[in-house]
Amino acid sequence: MLHIQHLSRRFPAHTAPILSNLSLQLPAGESASIQGASGCGKSTLLALIAGFDKPDSGDIRVDDTAVHQLSTSGADAFRANHLGVIFQNFNLLECFNVWDNVAFTARLKGNFDPALQRQLLQQLGIDQLANNAVTSLSGGEQQRVAIARALNHRPSLILADEPTGNLDEATSDNVISCLFNECKARQTTLVLVTHSQEVASQADHHYLLTHGALSQMIG
Repeated sequence: MLHIQHLSRRFPAHTAPILSNLSLQLPAGESASIQGASGCGKSTLLALIAGFDKPDSGDIRVDDTAVHQLSTSGADAFRANHLGVIFQNFNLLECFNVWDNVAFTARLKGNFDPALQRQLLQQLGIDQLANNAVTSLSGGEQQRVAIARALNHRPSLILADEPTGNLDEATSDNVISCLFNECKARQTTLVLVTHSQEVASQADHHYLLTHGALSQMIG
């Protein structure tokens, strides 16, 4: 479960807070998509939920963890054990091949399952790339590796920042279907930022971020 209450974040370069008194409640196993203009605070919101940044005020809770109160080391441990984060810039480990990148967090967490990993790679269409260096992959292939890594260690919450941004339409449809289906099957909560109306509409809840606050969209 994700519970955000009265969240605000201000940066010195902005006259107005980028997030202002924002609240969101998302039950375990449900998904939410967030859309909004460039620079409106979507990535900032994900960074706060993940514990990469701290709010000026407000509460962020994931299950029983008060994320906004965690120390730096506590936030690191929280992400490793409870979150799957899909970054816009992928954050893959260039010294490892595809298989070891996807396995990395699951091995740290102690729940690595080779059969599950093979299934994920097949579903995402990258099983034939398992032994390849990630530096040899296209942007779309690297994005699918990042998605597989986020799912592989069975987190309670996945945060996805433009998960289809580097994919063609056909691959995007397959990847998004896999992401939503796997999260639903495992009761994993999902929050994704996307510019795609088609992707956004597949979430259980659809929000627009404007003027620092979320408004729920119907339909």
